[in-house]
Amino acid sequence: MTAITGVGAYAPRFRISADAFEKAWGHFDADGVETKAVPAADEDALTMAYEAATRGIEAAGTDPGAVGWIGFASSRPPLAEEDLTARLGAMLGVSESATRHVFTGSTRAGTRALRAGGDALEAGREIGLVVAADAPAGATDGSIDHAAGAGAAAFVLEGEGPAEIRDHAEYAAPYPGTRFRVTGEDETRGLGVTQYDRRAFTESIAGAVDGLDADPDAEAAAIQAPDGKLPYRAADAAGVGTGDIRAAATVHALGDLGAASVPVSLAAALEAGHRRVLAVSQGGGAVADAFVVKASGETPARTALDGDGSLSYAEYLRQRGVVTNGPPSGGGAYVSVPSWRRSVPQRYNLEAGRCPACGAFSFPPEGACTGCGALCEYERVRLPGTGTIEAVTTVSQGGAPPEFAEQQARAGEYATAIVALDAGVDDASVSVAAMGTDAAPEAFGIGDRVETTIRRIYTQEGVTRYGFKIRPAGARD
Repeated sequence: MTAITGVGAYAPRFRISADAFEKAWGHFDADGVETKAVPAADEDALTMAYEAATRGIEAAGTDPGAVGWIGFASSRPPLAEEDLTARLGAMLGVSESATRHVFTGSTRAGTRALRAGGDALEAGREIGLVVAADAPAGATDGSIDHAAGAGAAAFVLEGEGPAEIRDHAEYAAPYPGTRFRVTGEDETRGLGVTQYDRRAFTESIAGAVDGLDADPDAEAAAIQAPDGKLPYRAADAAGVGTGDIRAAATVHALGDLGAASVPVSLAAALEAGHRRVLAVSQGGGAVADAFVVKASGETPARTALDGDGSLSYAEYLRQRGVVTNGPPSGGGAYVSVPSWRRSVPQRYNLEAGRCPACGAFSFPPEGACTGCGALCEYERVRLPGTGTIEAVTTVSQGGAPPEFAEQQARAGEYATAIVALDAGVDDASVSVAAMGTDAAPEAFGIGDRVETTIRRIYTQEGVTRYGFKIRPAGARD
């Protein structure tokens, strides 16, 4: 048996409305989408996966070091070729020996990862972690981009728990051209033949649901949502009512979440207390899979799906990087990938050093102790990720170092601060420099409490560096 013991979900704080698209284009080709989530310039599927996974692990009360299997799913991972579970696992503190899998190439990758996680538990793994994160993108004047949102969901899996995953069925029929992305291209597209697309969607969903061993008898249905109307058109095919779909729907507020569409809706349904949820994902091709989640009680969940930043269409294009000034002339500060990797414990896990002689903390844990001057072997300590701003300034447009210029061109001015990070021992702290995120520069003031998260820092030589940034405490609770 496979059970869900903890749920996490996350969506970026930025939102753009259907009205903003209507004003820009004179039309909005994403029926039923009222607003959609937009990744910030320093967010991608990997950072969203981290946000959802930390919440899911916390909700389950699980030690990430006990996770024996981890799966990451996205139809649009930040890199076309690299096993990103290595970075994600390091960010979360998952054991280096855990089994890892990446699922991509389809909007049903998230539910495929859940199925594989269940198989791993049956094969003897004690704890699994499945994370689905996505941010679809299409041509700026097309229906796919108009609907495209962003979000992530994570599930901690164990042999027993409050929500059991039961039954599973799949169905495939060849409908080429319904939704696809050509190798080497960045934009997802489709042929846009309405009746053909609808037939592919409903036939594959009906086939998957019909393959289940029993009537789902669902009170909520998490159905793949390329827009805000197509799931409802498949209600009869899935054997559910439109109210059941509405009970789990996130597409109206977040947009099309691609491979995270069904996982995020499932997470929302479980958090809302629904006891029997039908989940049906569907990918271009057309292929679908279906399963039922039955909850015997409250499923621990931590989600951050609300938004607080409204974008104009021009700001939306900037955040996406469609409209920027381009890179500046001249090179930035160069840090080689091997050198960056040596600092990963600090950048991902806030690993500091505690002096065995005087108890003072150093960050990074190297060199002479700042407290007593001793040259010693530091005790490694993971900081809890909270702190207080000691000094802060705003880096205005054109003032960023060249390596940060692309992000600034997309996101605008940002805060940079000296933060006294809590050591987690008495009132001890350690001062570090950090960039602000998730809020305007004026939201950061001396004496303010902050928390850390992981975001993109910059990219050099085609390799993106990720690391911690700060945001106002409780900003995404």
